[in-house]
Amino acid sequence: MQNLKIYLPGTLLALVIAIIAYNLGLLVPVIGGPVFGILLGILLASIWVSPVILRQGIKFTSKYILQLAVILLGFDMNLANIIKVGGQSLIVLVVTLSAAFLIAYFVGKYLNLDQKLYTLIGVGTAICGGSAIAAASSAIEAEDQDISYSISTIFLFNVIAVFLFPAIGHLLKLSDTGFGMWAGTAINDTSSVVAAGFSYSDAAGNFATIVKLTRSLMIVPVTLVLAIIFSRMSGSGNKFNFAKVFPWFILGFLLAAVIRSTAVFPLDITSGLAWAGKFLIIVAMAAIGLNTNIQSFIKAGPRALLLGATTWVTVAMSSLAIQFFMRTL
Repeated sequence: MQNLKIYLPGTLLALVIAIIAYNLGLLVPVIGGPVFGILLGILLASIWVSPVILRQGIKFTSKYILQLAVILLGFDMNLANIIKVGGQSLIVLVVTLSAAFLIAYFVGKYLNLDQKLYTLIGVGTAICGGSAIAAASSAIEAEDQDISYSISTIFLFNVIAVFLFPAIGHLLKLSDTGFGMWAGTAINDTSSVVAAGFSYSDAAGNFATIVKLTRSLMIVPVTLVLAIIFSRMSGSGNKFNFAKVFPWFILGFLLAAVIRSTAVFPLDITSGLAWAGKFLIIVAMAAIGLNTNIQSFIKAGPRALLLGATTWVTVAMSSLAIQFFMRTL
């Protein structure tokens, strides 16, 4: 009961913001609920200093509710479809992920950005936007400030991609499969992949969605590797404890994906749990926004955007290049 009193007020505030953000996301799906959540949180934090009674709940929500949300997102993964398409998209995924991480690392260091910030931007661009940032941020214990920067950066290029990719696809005369592969490997957020894919054609939209889900599963190995790397870099040295740094919530994500794929529960239940995960992402993003310092956000913004643009363009071009090389278009 004592913990409930400590955590409930801040969690409820994030929930109220999330409800508003969710409905705004329905009205403007190109932007989406998570981005509205973090923006409303930042806006409120910039004009109002939250009282002490709210702060523990806000921190709890930005960390533990975020991890619960990632677990529930696993119920949106059908491993059978992912395995089927994975063979076709594996080489493209490996190339684009490698390109994203390399560019994020070298350009991020050149721009003198915080290591965790450029890591999150790289992860968000390489894998699946907000969901990947959510998982990686918990694994590397990133500051809420860095999560805000990376989410906001990824959002901008999601919006651009929805309008730009179909036009470029038609200009290049890409096949439905070719465009679906491109959109699924080079656009960050699932909703933006769906929007761009189906605006090109139904066949492209269906293929892009499955490729995107395959790409999303890369959250698991990438998060695990990042947890180990950042733990070793933190100065623990010979005291490195794998069990302590392992992102255990990722096992929950995998278990949820297995349950979804094996139909242990009816589809209505797993779909409902997946929806709950997506909503809790908005709740967590609202809390992260409430923890963001607007002055620091504005100061680091241009460099973060430059890194996001460079990484995004690199991923988009490498995806097209490897497909042309493989003669799959």
